[in-house]
Amino acid sequence: MHRLNITIDESLYEQARAVSFIEKKSISQIIRESLKEYIEKNKKLKQQADLVLDADDEKDILDILNNDEFISNEEFKKKFNL
Repeated sequence: MHRLNITIDESLYEQARAVSFIEKKSISQIIRESLKEYIEKNKKLKQQADLVLDADDEKDILDILNNDEFISNEEFKKKFNL
């Protein structure tokens, strides 16, 4: 695991503390679960992130982000009559 330093509003912090107490989970665990859920729900963003992580160098990453059109598998199937 990696340590991450974040800055949030006081009211959000207090809400997170209350939720942490109610659910008997650490704030860190709640944030990890929320971030994982966010990435999983945003499939296009997840695909882009996976491509960036697989790229060999910065030029590849910039080319991917600037030039590649990301479509779902269903859109791909329709486009190519599969």
